[in-house]
Amino acid sequence: MSDAPKTSGMTRLRNYFLTGFVVCAPLAITAYIAWSFIGWVDSWVKPYIPARYSPDSYLPFPVPGFGLIVALILITLIGFLTANIVGRAIVNFGERLLGRMPLVRGIYGSLKQIFETVLSNKGDMFRQVGLVEYPRKGVWSLVFVASEKENEINEKLDQEGDPLIAVFMPCTPNPTTGFLMYVPKSDIVLLDMTIEDGAKLIVSAGLVAPEVKSKVVVVNGEPIEGVLANPSVGALAQPARKSRTASSRPNK
Repeated sequence: MSDAPKTSGMTRLRNYFLTGFVVCAPLAITAYIAWSFIGWVDSWVKPYIPARYSPDSYLPFPVPGFGLIVALILITLIGFLTANIVGRAIVNFGERLLGRMPLVRGIYGSLKQIFETVLSNKGDMFRQVGLVEYPRKGVWSLVFVASEKENEINEKLDQEGDPLIAVFMPCTPNPTTGFLMYVPKSDIVLLDMTIEDGAKLIVSAGLVAPEVKSKVVVVNGEPIEGVLANPSVGALAQPARKSRTASSRPNK
């Protein structure tokens, strides 16, 4: 009997610790990543700033983030200058020079295409999350479905009525690495979760799953509350059966 209060107290202390850890760990990791990024940018930019323009020359301590601010201003200024005719002419001249270098032109062209696709408002990003049976039948893997664009692969392998779609299967817990696969459209199970929810599911190794929201499904004109799922074919094909009372049953 004397051990019951002690056990209860230790359990409460453990719960308090776990609660504090859940609150503090994401904040600490986010602050560490942000601080490391600021320091990385400062280490690249600050050496090129003249001493008379750097606040570190006048203050007894370094100012973190000053290099990041200068980098943001310079990138914005370059974007402004590139938007006019003179800037575009200079950029085109530089790209032509890079295009004559055998190794550099391939690297530059690939990186430029990737950044234009990711950052441009007109770029086609992953549009939906889906499931594909991989690595064997009955085992499902989460994939990000790319836009349906015709290319040489589709011309070679497409079957009539079932085109191949490019999907990216990310690895856990790092979604920036993974496998590019071309899968028949009929083999992809599309999900209602967003790309952000899919990325959270990948990074957390399945621990942070998106909440399934209920929606109204209309069957035969009658709303039915249910989870995000398609109504069964039988429910759509057959009219809703009304329960029969004993008096309405036919006499034998």
